[in-house]
Amino acid sequence: MRRAPVIEVSDTDHQTLLVWSRGRRTQARLVLRAKIILLAAQGRENSQIADELGTSRPTVGLWRRRFAEQGLPGIEKDAPRGGRPPKARQALERQIIHKTTQEKPRAMTHWSTRSLAKEMGISHLMVHRVWRTHGLKPHLTKTFKLSNDPKFIEKLRDVVGLYLNPPEHALVLSVDEKSQIQALDRTQPGLPLKRGRCGTMTHDYKRNGTTTLFAAIEMAEGRVIASCMPRHRHQEWIKFLRHIDQQTPLNLDLHLIVDNYSTHKHSKVQKWLERRPRIHVHFTPTSASWLNMVERFFRNLTDKCVRRGIFRSVDELERALLDHITVHNENPAPFIWTAEASDILEKVKRGRASLDNIQSA
Repeated sequence: MRRAPVIEVSDTDHQTLLVWSRGRRTQARLVLRAKIILLAAQGRENSQIADELGTSRPTVGLWRRRFAEQGLPGIEKDAPRGGRPPKARQALERQIIHKTTQEKPRAMTHWSTRSLAKEMGISHLMVHRVWRTHGLKPHLTKTFKLSNDPKFIEKLRDVVGLYLNPPEHALVLSVDEKSQIQALDRTQPGLPLKRGRCGTMTHDYKRNGTTTLFAAIEMAEGRVIASCMPRHRHQEWIKFLRHIDQQTPLNLDLHLIVDNYSTHKHSKVQKWLERRPRIHVHFTPTSASWLNMVERFFRNLTDKCVRRGIFRSVDELERALLDHITVHNENPAPFIWTAEASDILEKVKRGRASLDNIQSA
């Protein structure tokens, strides 16, 4: 007597199957297969599963056997079917991909499913399926720029080397300023978060001034040294460097990673540094702020403290910023850099090749 294979599901696979079985945007056939496997893992017979899910015993048996043999990949994708490949459909897919990636609609910057479908005289659902299959998202863009710094490789290796192999008896600090942080007050109180409704804020606001946050994050422990000042000239930069000097152990060298802002290279800044040999400044390449890890901290600060904040004065804004940093320092967590310089250079090489192809076209 033939018996259905016993189904054993790992914790990781079980979580994936639960997501598939409950996903509103998951394909209906994958939802059914996930439910079949979850019930089979509970020891249910094929007939019981078929009755509960409203399907047939052969269907249950097929996907139960496929999962037992291949695991998740066995139910995620359909096996190739026999017969002649649909050449007309494949040609149409190629046309959709070509138009999406190589052409633009008249008087617009990018296609939508409906505008492209209207242009080609097909269903917008067909366009949507092709885009989803090939990972095309014309409505999204990302910022991107290759550095033109003639010393890019030298600076990249220097900074990444500090992240991955910090020198002994020294502190590595990622330092920068976040300028023009606005103290914004809303014109009306927002509605609070409640079940079924997100919190609200008015779209308009009242400006109450700005401040500049100077911050240095210790790469080893994640502790942040910070100070707020009204401007960000070389005078304020020297003042903050003096603050870092006072807040760190005097027996340790300091390696500061900073960007190429002209304030950081001012002649008076250079003279001040010459009198303090324990402080070593390492500049990131131009147009490569992503190399400065303090920018990651600024992103968190903006998201969790500034963007939804209501500040009636600059003093109130500065207190909020410094309170956030105090809470961070109570339980600091370092930002870990993992990318090797060689991996980054390989990506840059591919990026330059792509730009050269576009410019020569």
